Amino acid sequence: MNLSDYQAFYRGKIILVTGGAGAIGSNLVRALGDLEARLVIVLDDLSSAVRWNVPHLPNVLFVEGSILDEVELKRVFFEGPELVFHLAALFANQNSLDHPETDLLVNGLGALKMLQYSALARVRRFVYASSGCSIYGSAAPLPLTEEFMSLHLSTPYQITKMLGELYGNFFHHHFDLPVVKARFFNSYGPGELPGQYRNVIPNFIYWAMQGQPLPITGTGEETRDFTYVGDVVDGLLRAGFFEAAVGQEFNLASGQETRIIDLAHLINAQVGNPAGVTFAPKRKWDTKSRLLASVDRAKSLIGYEPRTPFEAGLGHAIAWFRENWDAIHAAAGFGPGVSSAVRPASPAWK
Repeated sequence: MNLSDYQAFYRGKIILVTGGAGAIGSNLVRALGDLEARLVIVLDDLSSAVRWNVPHLPNVLFVEGSILDEVELKRVFFEGPELVFHLAALFANQNSLDHPETDLLVNGLGALKMLQYSALARVRRFVYASSGCSIYGSAAPLPLTEEFMSLHLSTPYQITKMLGELYGNFFHHHFDLPVVKARFFNSYGPGELPGQYRNVIPNFIYWAMQGQPLPITGTGEETRDFTYVGDVVDGLLRAGFFEAAVGQEFNLASGQETRIIDLAHLINAQVGNPAGVTFAPKRKWDTKSRLLASVDRAKSLIGYEPRTPFEAGLGHAIAWFRENWDAIHAAAGFGPGVSSAVRPASPAWK
């Protein structure tokens, strides 16, 4: 088999991507569009994304709506998708603590509805976006491997991400739905907005570009397995093609640890921000001092190999911020409880 077969596979296909306006979703949609899919249907309610992030391609259809809305689900499944990439979710940990009922509805009932419709439509593949940062809990040995799971989780988001995997297992075994569970680790890159419930990298870039110190919760010695969005997308494309992935779960990660203090210094250096860092107490739910994933199973099953060096990936993300600054600044979702010190208004980099 030619290694590029997994990319050629998508030519002429009809594909549904939920959450396709988000960071990973928009990059996946662009890749599918460029691979000459017949139609890429994006279903997104824009509750945590922006319309302008969806690629403007002739083979991309955007439908604004919720995965909980039966009318919208009938609308998108009427198009006859052959493959479903279910990325829509209420993101992420702090958001789920503040809104646990919404988290359960979107991540739990939403996943169930997507699986039900996909089983009825007899789709050829259902790829579920899970979270390696959620499934393994805080006591798993490193590097994290798929054999270990924990029931001692610290946020509703972690619980509902696991719930989605369990529903996926049920639909695979009971209805023969070809389900694949991809566990993401700290994805970053172009397309990811800053905000109160967003990830550390877009927030650090946003603050650094405005000459603000980067606030570290903890000591800075904490580590994460940051994975470039282009590598995640490549893993998803492979997950939608290779038969060996069906019924399996696997990590999509970089397989490398990065200290948060080093991340902050790298961003400040690339942006040219002299403000340095500040420190704040660690959040109660953040019980993981280190994260490092094994990608051996993904490599074995689907040939996945992360290829983007961390500093290069940061450079791509920063370039995207510069190119889209006005739109990003307008969309930055920092709530009223966030201090003005981390909600600056004047870009220092221009």
